[in-house]
Amino acid sequence: MVYAQSMLVALLISLGVAGCAAQESTSRDQNDPYESMNRAIFAGNQSLDRIIALPVARFYNRAVPEPARAGIHNALYNLDQPVTLANDVLQGEPTRASQTFGRLIVNSTIGVCGVFDEASRLGIPNHTEDFGQTLAVYGVGEGPYLVLPLLGPAPPRDLAGRVVDNFLDPLTYVKFHGYYAWTAVRAGMGLVDLRARNIDTLEQIERSSVDVYASERSLYRQYRNSEIRNGKQDVSDLPDL
Repeated sequence: MVYAQSMLVALLISLGVAGCAAQESTSRDQNDPYESMNRAIFAGNQSLDRIIALPVARFYNRAVPEPARAGIHNALYNLDQPVTLANDVLQGEPTRASQTFGRLIVNSTIGVCGVFDEASRLGIPNHTEDFGQTLAVYGVGEGPYLVLPLLGPAPPRDLAGRVVDNFLDPLTYVKFHGYYAWTAVRAGMGLVDLRARNIDTLEQIERSSVDVYASERSLYRQYRNSEIRNGKQDVSDLPDL
């Protein structure tokens, strides 16, 4: 589990634009040729979320004290740092790679296996990278918008990136007794942690969106494009003055 693969990833930092109404562009304009199928899968994913993920996330927030939840989140984030580091290197970003390496060393040692985010206290900035972003940096297009069962938004470029990221994770190659149970717990806790941290955000998005599917599609692309640009403003479409 490099990051929780669900619609939550797309919406995690998008609350500021969550008040958008239904997007009225055509499927072709949105590069969504499989919209009918995507909407059906999206509806199924939402049903599973309401029946399973949301109740579990609410119970988790009630049952686990906030300091413990923060520690679990930090530890899960720290486990993903080798993948971020590999993609920093592949993207030719030495400054960001050094920051990721510094965070990994500091949090894995004095941060007690990442439970405490000592790197942030020392002023080392954090960020995430994945191979889908790396492909985009080298000019690979997103491909048609897709929604997959359980995974949520998964255009071909990002889906391929998720697969490669598993091979970039060193823990993929460290086999030990109980390895598969550990992998399942890690993935499951990642999903629970992400869902629990965003209950209010997602509820606000659903309340403020006329068409939640269209909003998710728009927000996913905004999120991914921001990540690909490392948060820099997109100036490609500015008028030539």
